[in-house]
Amino acid sequence: MDLLLLFLSAIIVNNVVLSRFLGICPFLGVSKRVETSVGMGMAVTFVITMASAISYAVYKLILDPMNIEYLSTITFILVIASLVQFVEMVIQKTSPSLYQALGVFLPLITTNCAVLGVAVSNMTNNYSLIQSLVAGVGTSLGFTLAIVLMAGIRERIEYNNVPKPFKGYPIVLLTAGLMAIAFLGFTGLIK
Repeated sequence: MDLLLLFLSAIIVNNVVLSRFLGICPFLGVSKRVETSVGMGMAVTFVITMASAISYAVYKLILDPMNIEYLSTITFILVIASLVQFVEMVIQKTSPSLYQALGVFLPLITTNCAVLGVAVSNMTNNYSLIQSLVAGVGTSLGFTLAIVLMAGIRERIEYNNVPKPFKGYPIVLLTAGLMAIAFLGFTGLIK
């Protein structure tokens, strides 16, 4: 039951984008089309899940026993960068159109603070391997939910008559703010 609460909390209550405001760059940059948002969500899900497991192992098996926990941030960044390179190569080979659509935002997963935030949060909360994986999957699915919702809204807004001062990013930022307020309603639901 605790794992289910952790999972649901990571997706909805503590949504990485709309509650913690991490991962805003790809959230705003890739959310123009639902297809590319789903692709980015899958890539981020893979990276966050694998980074959670590998970061846990590196921290517990290397950094903690050697009393060099202060190197955790650098180590986590190296793990994340390696995973992103792997994902980039796989997407380029398997789906060139998705690779082109994601463009510069695919390598930017390396600097996506949501990915690093999950790894650091897992260690800060002293999660076990299973808890780290559940938190990682939940957080990445929360990211995917937020980016796909935003893409769906942006596709609908495209066909509406938006006042000129709000065209482009102003309406996107206003929409993101309203989505964050909506997700704020879940605060306190699960601790």
